Amino acid sequence: MRKQLLLTCAGALALSGCSIGPNFHRPDMLKNAAFQSNALPATIHGTQGSGAAGAAQTLTVGADLSGEWWKALGAPQLDGLVARALQNNPSLKSAQASLKAAYEQTKVAGAPLLPSISASFNPTRNKTSQALSPVPANNSYLYNLHTLQLNISYQPDLWGGLRRQVENQAAQAEMQRFQLVATTNTLINTLVVTLITQSSVNAQIAATKDIIAIQQKLLDVMEKQYRLGDIAEAQVLAQKAALAQAQATLPPLHLQAEQAHDQIAALVGTTPDEVLPEIPLDAYRLPATLPVSLPSALLSQRPDIRAAESQMHSASAQVGVAIANRLPNVQLSATPGQAVNAMSQFFTPGYGNWSIGAMVAQPIFQGFELMHLERQARDNLLAATEQYKNTVLTSMQNVADTLHALQDDSDALTISAANEDAAVRSLRISQSQMSYGDISPILLQAAVQIELEARLNLIQAKATRYTDSVALFQALGGGWWHRNDTAMKVPSTDWHAAF
Repeated sequence: MRKQLLLTCAGALALSGCSIGPNFHRPDMLKNAAFQSNALPATIHGTQGSGAAGAAQTLTVGADLSGEWWKALGAPQLDGLVARALQNNPSLKSAQASLKAAYEQTKVAGAPLLPSISASFNPTRNKTSQALSPVPANNSYLYNLHTLQLNISYQPDLWGGLRRQVENQAAQAEMQRFQLVATTNTLINTLVVTLITQSSVNAQIAATKDIIAIQQKLLDVMEKQYRLGDIAEAQVLAQKAALAQAQATLPPLHLQAEQAHDQIAALVGTTPDEVLPEIPLDAYRLPATLPVSLPSALLSQRPDIRAAESQMHSASAQVGVAIANRLPNVQLSATPGQAVNAMSQFFTPGYGNWSIGAMVAQPIFQGFELMHLERQARDNLLAATEQYKNTVLTSMQNVADTLHALQDDSDALTISAANEDAAVRSLRISQSQMSYGDISPILLQAAVQIELEARLNLIQAKATRYTDSVALFQALGGGWWHRNDTAMKVPSTDWHAAF
């Protein structure tokens, strides 16, 4: 009865195409999840007097992302640099080539599902012992022999172990695909953020030079007053120290700008000696509308989640492979051929030969290796499942943090703009009073320093608003589903379709 049951199950599996082991299903997550406990605001408020960086933004829940979301920043030069990076970045091109190799490996894994056929042709010149073994029916000890033979072998996938192996390889290729998408998203995000940083640093350099010019004029006035005996030398020295302090902030800013240029050059696939366009900070525009995907959409949109899902799928298939390795396997073989003395005798009756065989192999005892390999596969599946859940939760945190940043950094820009406006007016009043001798040089020095810090803070707050929008597009998946980052026709995600 057990033998009949085993044969019946094997036949049923072979006919139905079923595979042993667990069938993969994505864990059910984020059905009723939200990015924050309070309702999302419909609008991120703007800031008057802050230019394009102070514009209001509308949050549209459930809206789709553009595959070229960076164009919403309104900087054509940025668009050109992103296009160059996608075309020329060596890391991206290397990942694309590796992905093509991974898909070819999937086809290699599927080869054992089909019969294996090879042919051989072996012509020989032979001599036999004339005294001991004359050639029958010929009485000649020298003769030719031409052997033509086919070797055919096939392993029926009774338990679906081979199909599970193909499924595993296809899942590995899909994981590599989404790692490539994540690499592309990171490349775009890094390039855009670096360009904004470069613009911010250049604006800070310009602001610092303006303050240094003001400090220099103040020093010139104070030196004249000192020569006239109106102020003490200590005040002049204090102003020289303040000027030197402002000048000392320039080299670090220049270094940041130079490093940003070098990084941009590497990202777009060129050398640092090439002159690349530099975008003024005021040339950017905040996207008027920001899409906010539903939490459940992240499961399909985030490449890191999709990569973790593919890893879990691979681990699931490996459980089936491990189970199948513990069950009987059948190997079928056939070797039809012909052996003739002359080429003209090929394909004539009487010279054919063949053999047909079948072998059944059943693992009996390997020191419990196969049992432990199955347990290992199941533990790997459990680990991959928990890692998937962790990736999903981390992505939710990422989006939530970005949404908080959009609101809080808009408030910070409002405060910075008000502070800078007050500092500018205070400096103008102090300069006017200084010209009439109504204010101490020390107070004017303080006003200059406050205005410098306020202007730099405002520039940084403007840049942060742009990078917050960039971070949201990145956190929601980067719109990769509207692009072809792989530079190839992506095979079907259904591994059955390839065979």
